[in-house]
Amino acid sequence: MDRIIRARGLHFPGATDDSMVFYKDAVLCVKDGKIVEFDQAEKLQAQGLDLSRCEHHPDQVLMPGFIDPHIHFPQLDVVASYGTRLLEWLETYTFPAERRFSDQHFAETAADEFCNALLAAGTTTAMAYASSHPTSVEALFQAARARSMRLLTGKVLMDQNAPDGVRDAMPEAIRESERLLETWHGVDRLGYVITPRFAGTSTPEQLEAAGELFSRYPDTWVQTHLSETVEEIAWTAEIHPHAKHYFDIYERVGLIGPRAMMGHCIHLSDEEVNRMSETGTAAVFCPSSNLFLGSGLMPLDRLEAAEIPVGLASDVGGGPQMCLLHTMADAYRVLQLQQRPLSAREAFFRITKGNARVLQLEGEIGDFRTGSAADFVLLDPTRSREVERRVAISQTIDEALFAMMILGDARLILETTVLGEPLYQAGALKASEFEASNG
Repeated sequence: MDRIIRARGLHFPGATDDSMVFYKDAVLCVKDGKIVEFDQAEKLQAQGLDLSRCEHHPDQVLMPGFIDPHIHFPQLDVVASYGTRLLEWLETYTFPAERRFSDQHFAETAADEFCNALLAAGTTTAMAYASSHPTSVEALFQAARARSMRLLTGKVLMDQNAPDGVRDAMPEAIRESERLLETWHGVDRLGYVITPRFAGTSTPEQLEAAGELFSRYPDTWVQTHLSETVEEIAWTAEIHPHAKHYFDIYERVGLIGPRAMMGHCIHLSDEEVNRMSETGTAAVFCPSSNLFLGSGLMPLDRLEAAEIPVGLASDVGGGPQMCLLHTMADAYRVLQLQQRPLSAREAFFRITKGNARVLQLEGEIGDFRTGSAADFVLLDPTRSREVERRVAISQTIDEALFAMMILGDARLILETTVLGEPLYQAGALKASEFEASNG
């Protein structure tokens, strides 16, 4: 074995949170970047496994790495900008920040910082928005590849209702997207995402071309935004008057289906819910940014009753924290306001195996089944006094997880490992070689 880690361990090998497997004394065996074994220490020792050289963390919790299905790479510097409403927030903060990503050196430096921040937050896989500049996509793919991370991204498409410096133009925007796709999609652990920012910033011609691109490369993904605010919906209806509703704009051009991720989905009509269900299109729950921008409360029960796949995401920079522990706590609060409980068991399922399923990556990441990628985190409740005190009196693993979910943040991340390699440990990034690789 390359590594043998012993700790309190859990994962979700099945399709729901009811499948949780928890061992008070677990052992995870890693070889060549893959999971070889995950079981109780006593059982594996009885089978002949030598535990004398294991890395022993008796007070820490070992689980699969966190997966973030909706985050904005160019928005690290937008975090904590005064929370005006969505459209004004984009104009005032986001577009000026994204304009800088046309500069290659700036984009490469930012990409290193972004990937390091993901690792420090316990995130080993992300579906991220780049900017409209090809330089941002290249930089992010390069930084993720240097770290062997599972990362999905693509050039943002926006050829109208955006300022100079971030607005692109047809047909160059689609040609650039296809060039980036053909260069990077499927390289190591990277994947391309066709990325119209949202319907209001793309002309019908651009959306149609994006849909045609998706039809020619069906193993890519789509990411965009849908029904985040009431104002946005009304504005979008004026821009695309021939569509029956917001979702119809995307459906008409083929930007839907199981590999399409629609961010937010707060204010959907009954017909939109039905069409998302029938087409298998996924929604992404972004509670932190929805609270920060006052967008509304996502009706999770309504979407799940319609069997719509739902991911859970940070949505940085509208979301103020990259660590998904913070996102889970905000999801709990949003759902409490709707009389819908969210257990810690369900929340941790959602940011690991659940998000892997939504992203069509089940079997590759998200659990500790044999053959899965050895992407995992170690959570240390002693790194926060408040969490340590509460966990110490917890009677069950569910109580301990709930304390970490509500009181925890990135301080709890003791180690983040990608393909068996610890890239972040106890506040120290093992990233100097990555930064050097990008000059």
